[in-house]
Amino acid sequence: MDSLELLERCYPGRRAELKRVILQQALACFNEQGIEATTIEMIRAACDTSVGAIYHHFGNKEGLVAALFFAALDDQAGLRERYLAAAATLEQGVRALVHSYVDWVDAQPEWARFQFQARYALAKGPFGEELASRNKARNRLLREWLARHIQGEAWQQVPVELLPSLIVGQAESYCRSWLSGRVRSRPATYREQLANAAWHSICASQG
Repeated sequence: MDSLELLERCYPGRRAELKRVILQQALACFNEQGIEATTIEMIRAACDTSVGAIYHHFGNKEGLVAALFFAALDDQAGLRERYLAAAATLEQGVRALVHSYVDWVDAQPEWARFQFQARYALAKGPFGEELASRNKARNRLLREWLARHIQGEAWQQVPVELLPSLIVGQAESYCRSWLSGRVRSRPATYREQLANAAWHSICASQG
């Protein structure tokens, strides 16, 4: 899928066209060269604009990294919310979380690849507090949904804060392997197996 489609969802309209162009080229540069090695001049040359335009819209390279990362995070969260809205039971919710994660990575490999490499740099940089705040809010909403659907004393033995890792951990591991080229089959090939594994992890954690 073209990386521009995600940017058009996050930055719609003609007035945001230059932003989309800059971000699209920045994404390509970061994935090809690495975040540390990429310079503003490389991005400027790739999108045929001025350094001033880049600084005007994003401040600096850290601002570009943050804009890309948060666009990916918001798009991923939007898909998860749509899948989760259709789930009526805990099992359906677990499967929806895995499916949304796998489907997003499968459809957006360049964004997912960037997301994995940028997370640490973003957390340690000037946007670290914003990242932590966004993650906290997103995880709180997820924990609240899961808590509403956990019934019976046995389920109470599973720490709610542990559930996201139990649910998405195996899918994330496979997706990382795919993005790095260590495995060849696309994540969507195994979406049901990964969803089954997540559900079994939750069930096994009751005891």
